[in-house]
Parts: sequence; structure tokens; C-alpha cells
Amino acid sequence: MKRKLTKVFALVLGLITLNSCSTESTDVRVKDAELSPLVKLEIAELKDFTHEIRVQGNVETDKDIIINAEMGGLITSIKVKEGQIVRAGQTIATIDASILSSNAEEFKIQLEYAEYILGKQEELKKRGVGSEFDYETAKNQVSSLNTRLNSLNVQREKAIIKAPFTGVIDNVFARNGQLAGPTAPIVRLVNNENIDVIASISEKHISNIKVGTPVRVTFPSYNDTSIHLNITNVGNYIEPTNRTFRIMASIKNNNLLLPNMLAEVSITDLDVKAGLVISSKSLLKDQNNVDFVYVATKKDDKYIVSQVNVIVIEKFNGKALLKSGSIQPGIMIVAEGAKGIAKGDIVRAK
Repeated sequence: MKRKLTKVFALVLGLITLNSCSTESTDVRVKDAELSPLVKLEIAELKDFTHEIRVQGNVETDKDIIINAEMGGLITSIKVKEGQIVRAGQTIATIDASILSSNAEEFKIQLEYAEYILGKQEELKKRGVGSEFDYETAKNQVSSLNTRLNSLNVQREKAIIKAPFTGVIDNVFARNGQLAGPTAPIVRLVNNENIDVIASISEKHISNIKVGTPVRVTFPSYNDTSIHLNITNVGNYIEPTNRTFRIMASIKNNNLLLPNMLAEVSITDLDVKAGLVISSKSLLKDQNNVDFVYVATKKDDKYIVSQVNVIVIEKFNGKALLKSGSIQPGIMIVAEGAKGIAKGDIVRAK
């Protein structure tokens, strides 16, 4: 009886030990699997790839000026107000020119007398009794007074300040009764109908940018505004301080943008159809500065990674375009978490 109990006890003890060993083995496998690096995988695919040059630009116009008086004097009237539309040639302000008018009247009287003397000298010359010297003196006097009178008339015209082009009075600086002069601004006149977007581009892109190259322009002040334009002028000079050249894109019939407004200029310099595109996060560099990716090969229920060198053509917006033949489309690569693994490692996919 004791022998039977002993056998039963030994059998139960063996089963317990066997079950315990089996559980420990399972726990080890589970733990090993949990310790494998967790990565995000993606498939290398053939996709369209576009690369853009993005630079900051500025809105400019050649019809944004501050009008000053060409002559000094007391401002007698301001004919415009801020926000007023004026036409080319319309009077903006007037300056006291009473002294010039008085001088002009004086010269007119002198001119009349000089012309009378000249007439008499001509009559004497015809009769042959007048001297050549007196005739030439009278003739010179008339010519001199005419010149001085014309000069005064030009100066009097400058006392009337006129708009050089059609535009809007943006600011009125002067007031009635103030003294005007070449350094004292009268008004700011602006016409934004035709404007230009100006930007500076690195000289390394000069071979890809020509007159007619399409550009896309956005404005930080208008989040919902995007304008497609064509380059109208490419600079013929490289700025030596920053190695850039200027480009210009013109906008006609503008009613939205203002001079000196910031602009973001985007120029497409590479457009590839059906290129081998991967996430730029998956790219790493080895000690020789060579680009590579980790390729994941599925084996049973796990992935084993291997290192494959690649040639990168261009990167943009989180994507990288690879040279054909670097890797094959459809291959699984490690897109995230690649920095924490090495070739030959077993990884888990997210």
C-alpha cells in the first residue's frame, strides 16, 4: 500500500515539475518577443515625386512714392485727403508764389520796353542810319528777358504740386501754413494695380530657373490665398554677400496685395512620375557617410532586418526619391525606429 502511494506521489510531483518547466519556457519566449525593438514598416513604392524651392519674397511696386515740393515756400492749400483717388496731373497742393508772380510781371514790362527798342533799331537799320552795335544790344536784351521770364514761369508751375500718376493718397504729411521744401514730404501716393513679387534665389538653382518658369506664391497674411504666376524677369547679377540672384513675377489688376507684404515663393525644380519613393525618416548614414536603409524580411511571425545602401536623388516634405536600382519596389523597409536597431536584429512591427 505504501509503495502505491509513493508511486502516485512521484507521478504527481513529476507532472507539476513538467508543467512548471513548460510555463517557464513559454514565459521566456514571450519575454524575448516583447524585448524585440518595435518599429514601423512601410513598403517602397513607385510614386510621383515633386521637389520645390521655397524662399521668402516681398511685394513691390514702382508706383509707391512720397511727393515733395521742388521749391521752398509757404503751403497755401492741400487739395486732397487720405484715401482719395487722384488722376495723373491733378493738383495735390499749392505753394505761395506771389513773389514769383510779381517778378514775372516786372519782367513782362521790361520785355515790352525791350521789344519797343528793338523795333526802333530795326527801323533805323533798314534806313541805314542805325549802328550794328545798338541793334545787337537791343536784340540781346529781348532774348535775355524772354529767357528769364520763361524761367520764372517754370518756377511758378512748380508751386503747383501735381500727381505724376493715377493712384490713392495713402498719407498726407503736410498742412496748410507749413513751409514746404525738397526735404519736407507732402503726401504718399500709391498705385497697387500692377505689382511685382521679388525674391532672392541661391545661385545653385540658376540653371533651373528661366523667364516663364511657373511659381506658386502664398502670403502669410492670407492663409487661404495661393497665386500661380510665371517668372517675368531673372536677375543678371549674383549678389556676392549671399550668392543669390533676384527673380520677379508680375501681378496685373491687383486689388488685394500691398507693397512690402511678405510672400512665400515656391518653384518646382524637379517633377518625377513613378519614382521610387520612401519616407526620409528611414534614411540613415554609416561611418563612411553613405546612405542606407534597413530592409525587413518576414520569417515565421517575426521580421529580420538587413542593411542596404541606397542613392538619394532628392528629399522633400518628408519623402525621399531614390535612384532606380537602389532597392526594388514592394520591399518592406523600416520607416521609424531604425536608429535603435542593427543589421540582423529581430524586430516587431507596430
